[in-house]
Amino acid sequence: MRTVTLELATADLTALGVIPARFFDRYEEVELLETLRLERGSRLQLLRLRRRGALRTAAELERESRRIRRLYGLAGFELVERRPRTRDYLLFVRQRNPPGLRALIDVAGGDIVPTAPFRLGPERTIATFRAEERALRRVLERLGRMGLTYRVLRTSRRPSFDEPGGGELTPRQREVLARAWTLGHYAIPRRITLARLARLTGQSPPALGKMLRRAERTLVGRYLAAEPPGPPGTAAEPEG
Repeated sequence: MRTVTLELATADLTALGVIPARFFDRYEEVELLETLRLERGSRLQLLRLRRRGALRTAAELERESRRIRRLYGLAGFELVERRPRTRDYLLFVRQRNPPGLRALIDVAGGDIVPTAPFRLGPERTIATFRAEERALRRVLERLGRMGLTYRVLRTSRRPSFDEPGGGELTPRQREVLARAWTLGHYAIPRRITLARLARLTGQSPPALGKMLRRAERTLVGRYLAAEPPGPPGTAAEPEG
């Protein structure tokens, strides 16, 4: 699997239909935190939206949900968290894909995933995608034919957890662990409880806790195996 990070003009994404016109009249920045599902016709993603001005309350968003869906072309959304200090919403958002995005998914054969870092601002967008190298090459060629200019910031090859030697986490463990990290389960202080996280992942708190502990045990074991201790009888030099 290969990951590529691009820099694009946000205006090009607006023309493509990915961002609604005048969206940044109300918002300063959008950050993609996680792609839960990407299909030809729609996508389900966890987004962070930074608003210009005070946040609406959860009750206000609920009352205005129909207008918000119509205004931004959403199939649905769910508020995960409000962060008034930073003027951020965390939302699960389901959006219908515009024709240009459907064409890119077709070219990739459905084998492409938008991933972090992925930030959209009024002028500039940093977009990262993960896919097999051939699929990424086809997508970049199609972007050029569509008249979208871009600059490649970085590329890397990261082992997939499905590849031999790529890791021992299951795909489900990786998905849940990433969501727990994104939503602040490992932040200090913790920003989301295990019970709330369990509801967002469709599991019971005991089952989710057990899955996280198993994933954590795997990661700690791999870390310790990769970081052998110093020779016996040695100790770190005291500071100062």
